[in-house]
Amino acid sequence: MACQRKSSSSVKQQQEQLKDAASPTPPSPFEDTERYLWRLGCSRDLPEAAAKAHFLPDLIRKTLKVEVVERGRVSFSFPVIPQLTNLYNTLHGGAVAAVAEVAAQACLMTVAGDREFFLGESAVTYLSAARANAELDIEGRVLRQGRNVIVASVEFKIKKTQQLAYIAHFTFYNLQSAKL
Repeated sequence: MACQRKSSSSVKQQQEQLKDAASPTPPSPFEDTERYLWRLGCSRDLPEAAAKAHFLPDLIRKTLKVEVVERGRVSFSFPVIPQLTNLYNTLHGGAVAAVAEVAAQACLMTVAGDREFFLGESAVTYLSAARANAELDIEGRVLRQGRNVIVASVEFKIKKTQQLAYIAHFTFYNLQSAKL
């Protein structure tokens, strides 16, 4: 029997056809995004309680436990509840910022008296993650108090290790009444 020799171009065509048939079509970016959002829980209906006004602030305030309130200083204990975690099972960055703002406002109230202030600047530094069910020690301090400006700092430490997890800084400005 004689072997038939195929041309190199027909061999290349067959190899390309086999290659195309063997590799499945990669998912589109739309499908990847949809899968990602589904894993986050975006396709699920929210519980009815979450639809009420002020749901998140109420949840945060109910979770914070006051430890110390002094002039220019407040201290809280805060359990990382699963409702406030992200896809990685750590405290969500938005929850960190919201808790820090509550703590900073509490500091402000200890020194501001009856003056009204508004939040002008905020910055949160995320140093390490706090896992679900961890307990955090939160301490807020007034760093500078002027007539029209108050600067506060809030530190989050993991209670078990005292490792610094988050730091936040806030600048509040006095709402001066218009003199007519």
